[in-house]
Amino acid sequence: MNTLLGIDHVAITVADLEATWAFYDRLFGTRILRNYAPGGTPAVRVFILGGGTARLSVHQAGNGVDLVAHRPTPGSADICFRWGGTIAAAVAHLAHHGVVVVDGPSPRETADGLPAQSVYFHDPDRNLIELMAAD
Repeated sequence: MNTLLGIDHVAITVADLEATWAFYDRLFGTRILRNYAPGGTPAVRVFILGGGTARLSVHQAGNGVDLVAHRPTPGSADICFRWGGTIAAAVAHLAHHGVVVVDGPSPRETADGLPAQSVYFHDPDRNLIELMAAD
Protein backbone atom coordinates (compact mmCIF):
# COMPACT_ATOMS: atom_id res chain seq x y z
CA MET A 1 0.00 0.00 0.00
CA ASN A 2 1.31 3.46 -0.89
CA THR A 3 1.16 5.67 2.17
CA LEU A 4 2.85 8.72 3.56
CA LEU A 5 5.06 7.63 6.47
CA GLY A 6 5.95 11.02 7.93
CA ILE A 7 8.33 13.93 7.45
CA ASP A 8 11.98 12.99 6.97
CA HIS A 9 13.42 16.49 7.35
CA VAL A 10 12.65 20.18 7.08
CA ALA A 11 14.70 22.80 5.23
CA ILE A 12 14.79 26.43 6.31
CA THR A 13 16.42 29.47 4.73
CA VAL A 14 18.45 31.69 7.04
CA ALA A 15 20.29 35.00 6.92
CA ASP A 16 23.39 33.68 8.72
CA LEU A 17 24.22 29.99 8.45
CA GLU A 18 26.81 30.03 11.23
CA ALA A 19 24.62 31.93 13.72
CA THR A 20 21.71 29.57 13.09
CA TRP A 21 23.87 26.49 13.48
CA ALA A 22 25.34 27.87 16.73
CA PHE A 23 21.83 28.56 18.10
CA TYR A 24 20.50 25.06 17.41
CA ASP A 25 23.74 23.44 18.56
CA ARG A 26 23.61 25.37 21.85
CA LEU A 27 19.98 24.40 22.49
CA PHE A 28 19.82 20.83 21.25
CA GLY A 29 23.29 19.70 20.25
CA THR A 30 23.90 18.86 16.62
CA ARG A 31 25.69 16.29 14.57
CA ILE A 32 26.58 17.76 11.20
CA LEU A 33 25.82 15.31 8.41
CA ARG A 34 26.88 17.37 5.47
CA ASN A 35 28.15 20.79 4.46
CA TYR A 36 27.54 21.90 0.90
CA ALA A 37 30.08 24.59 0.06
CA PRO A 38 30.38 25.43 -3.65
CA GLY A 39 33.44 27.60 -4.19
CA GLY A 40 34.47 27.06 -0.56
CA THR A 41 31.67 29.18 0.95
CA PRO A 42 29.15 27.19 3.03
CA ALA A 43 25.72 27.31 1.39
CA VAL A 44 23.84 24.47 3.06
CA ARG A 45 24.41 22.65 6.33
CA VAL A 46 22.43 19.52 7.16
CA PHE A 47 22.41 18.39 10.76
CA ILE A 48 20.69 16.12 13.22
CA LEU A 49 19.28 17.76 16.34
CA GLY A 50 19.44 16.24 19.80
CA GLY A 51 19.19 12.47 20.02
CA GLY A 52 18.88 11.93 16.29
CA THR A 53 15.15 12.02 15.60
CA ALA A 54 15.00 15.46 13.95
CA ARG A 55 16.91 16.43 10.82
CA LEU A 56 17.17 20.07 9.77
CA SER A 57 18.61 21.31 6.49
CA VAL A 58 19.68 24.96 6.79
CA HIS A 59 20.17 26.99 3.61
CA GLN A 60 22.08 30.25 3.51
CA ALA A 61 19.85 32.87 1.81
CA GLY A 62 21.00 33.65 -1.71
CA ASN A 63 23.30 30.64 -1.85
CA GLY A 64 22.73 29.89 -5.54
CA VAL A 65 21.23 26.45 -4.95
CA ASP A 66 18.32 26.03 -7.37
CA LEU A 67 16.31 23.24 -5.76
CA VAL A 68 14.49 25.37 -3.16
CA ALA A 69 11.02 26.71 -2.42
CA HIS A 70 9.55 29.35 -4.72
CA ARG A 71 10.37 32.17 -2.31
CA PRO A 72 12.95 30.96 0.24
CA THR A 73 12.88 33.61 2.95
CA PRO A 74 14.60 33.76 6.34
CA GLY A 75 12.06 33.78 9.15
CA SER A 76 9.20 32.18 7.24
CA ALA A 77 9.17 28.75 8.92
CA ASP A 78 6.94 27.44 11.70
CA ILE A 79 8.34 24.14 13.00
CA CYS A 80 7.21 21.87 15.83
CA PHE A 81 9.68 19.49 17.46
CA ARG A 82 8.59 16.75 19.86
CA TRP A 83 10.26 17.21 23.25
CA GLY A 84 11.27 14.09 25.17
CA GLY A 85 10.71 15.49 28.65
CA THR A 86 8.03 17.48 30.42
CA ILE A 87 6.92 20.88 29.23
CA ALA A 88 8.29 22.33 32.48
CA ALA A 89 11.70 20.87 31.57
CA ALA A 90 11.42 22.46 28.11
CA VAL A 91 10.65 25.86 29.64
CA ALA A 92 13.57 25.49 32.07
CA HIS A 93 15.89 24.43 29.23
CA LEU A 94 14.98 27.47 27.16
CA ALA A 95 15.36 29.80 30.15
CA HIS A 96 18.77 28.28 30.95
CA HIS A 97 19.89 29.23 27.45
CA GLY A 98 18.37 32.72 27.57
CA VAL A 99 15.64 31.94 25.04
CA VAL A 100 12.41 33.86 25.53
CA VAL A 101 9.18 31.85 25.40
CA VAL A 102 6.69 33.80 23.28
CA ASP A 103 3.68 31.58 24.06
CA GLY A 104 2.80 28.70 26.31
CA PRO A 105 2.71 26.32 27.84
CA SER A 106 -0.47 25.75 25.86
CA PRO A 107 -2.57 22.59 25.48
CA ARG A 108 -2.13 20.85 22.12
CA GLU A 109 -2.53 17.43 20.53
CA THR A 110 0.29 15.46 18.91
CA ALA A 111 0.09 14.20 15.33
CA ASP A 112 -0.69 10.74 16.71
CA GLY A 113 -3.54 12.04 18.88
CA LEU A 114 -1.93 12.26 22.29
CA PRO A 115 -2.67 15.17 24.63
CA ALA A 116 0.31 17.51 24.84
CA GLN A 117 1.62 20.88 25.94
CA SER A 118 3.65 23.26 23.78
CA VAL A 119 5.91 26.27 24.19
CA TYR A 120 6.93 28.59 21.37
CA PHE A 121 10.05 30.69 20.77
CA HIS A 122 11.94 32.29 17.89
CA ASP A 123 15.28 31.30 16.40
CA PRO A 124 17.78 33.94 15.17
CA ASP A 125 15.75 34.55 11.97
CA ARG A 126 12.48 34.72 13.94
CA ASN A 127 11.26 31.37 12.64
CA LEU A 128 8.58 30.21 15.07
CA ILE A 129 9.79 27.07 16.83
CA GLU A 130 7.50 24.92 18.96
CA LEU A 131 8.55 22.30 21.50
CA MET A 132 5.73 19.84 22.14
CA ALA A 133 5.69 17.43 25.08
CA ALA A 134 3.13 14.66 25.20
CA ASP A 135 1.37 14.46 28.56
